[in-house]
Amino acid sequence: MLTRKQLAIPYAIFLVLFVVLPLLVVVYYGFTDRNGNISFENFLGFFQNGKTVGTLVYSLAIAFLTTVFSLLLAYPVALIIAKGAYSQRTKFLMIFVLPMWINFTLRITALKEILTLIEGNLAKYQFFNTVLCMVYDFLPFMIMPIYNSLTKLDNGLIEAASDLGANKLQVFFKVILPLSIPGIVSGVTMVFLPSMTNYVVLDMIYNSTYIMGSLIGSYFSAYDWNNGSVISIVLLLIILGITLVSNKFAEPESKAHVAP
Repeated sequence: MLTRKQLAIPYAIFLVLFVVLPLLVVVYYGFTDRNGNISFENFLGFFQNGKTVGTLVYSLAIAFLTTVFSLLLAYPVALIIAKGAYSQRTKFLMIFVLPMWINFTLRITALKEILTLIEGNLAKYQFFNTVLCMVYDFLPFMIMPIYNSLTKLDNGLIEAASDLGANKLQVFFKVILPLSIPGIVSGVTMVFLPSMTNYVVLDMIYNSTYIMGSLIGSYFSAYDWNNGSVISIVLLLIILGITLVSNKFAEPESKAHVAP
């Protein structure tokens, strides 16, 4: 029989070919100039270029608002489905997850037509419409981890808190919410990071590329691999920092505790 190390060989090969090597190529071009000489001018140019900094701020704003609104909508839905008096919770959950089965371009195109009928000129509310489309696209990714976290919550803790005199708000903020933080962090990560680079929404609705993902693509399309790689590295560092911070808030479920 094959050992664990032998079974891991195909995954290790895949990891090296499609993750490590491309990352090394990006790092190489990010720290070199067009002549192949080691240089940090690409990074200085990134922060001195108003277009790239403005695109970064715009992308962060879109990602932040998308995450906030997705969380505000997803948490009550997940809580109602997970803790409601329903005999068939899976069917209710399927209603919210079903849009994920439809092609992404079809969903955005349909929403674009609806917004066009309501607003007429979509350019009037470009930022709002972008956030709305992002929320519509990523909402299921926020619902699922929160729902999974809430279904694992012991109902005995809720009953104990109620027996000890806690009202519904106290039960929620001191029992349910603290124990669902791992699911919240997972959902925030799954929504914030992709929405920061998802240029398809802007491209389909406005033919606009004013977001980090499309900016990176424009540099590589123009064969400017050095500046494109720098933006990729900066974005990667931001994502890494957000992931490290979010992991500190996501306690392992075995160590999760109820707020006093």
